[in-house]
Amino acid sequence: MPEGNKKLGVLAIAGVDPYQEKPGEEYMNADQLGHFKMILEAWRNQLREEVDRTLNHMQDEAANFPDPVDRAAQEEEFSLELRARDRERKLIKKIEKTLQKIEEDDFGFCDSCGIEIGIRRLEARPTADQCIDCKTLAEIKEKQMAG
Repeated sequence: MPEGNKKLGVLAIAGVDPYQEKPGEEYMNADQLGHFKMILEAWRNQLREEVDRTLNHMQDEAANFPDPVDRAAQEEEFSLELRARDRERKLIKKIEKTLQKIEEDDFGFCDSCGIEIGIRRLEARPTADQCIDCKTLAEIKEKQMAG
């Protein structure tokens, strides 16, 4: 772990160190937008590589086992991998939507109330589209509707 991350107690996302704000710096300036664009693109590339690895693994390992237990175990393994890749596919779409928001200069502000989401929250979840207060409120409402 790079030295800067030890001091902050923050892990780098997609291999990109956390953004170091400068005093008096304007929120979502070109440096910050570039930083988050770099994180999102690296993260998307990692996910795409994982999809390619899974596809290659499934093609290489696909076998028609005569034993039903072996065949069932392989099918279950493939099923788990496909579910994980489906979640990653949805995440890739969310990453691409977020990259589009950066291009449109609409990144870093809450979709619900319009306030700044904040650098630290975006470091933790670069695809966040709500401030912590609106997200918390939405989760409470969701639990009440489901409960």
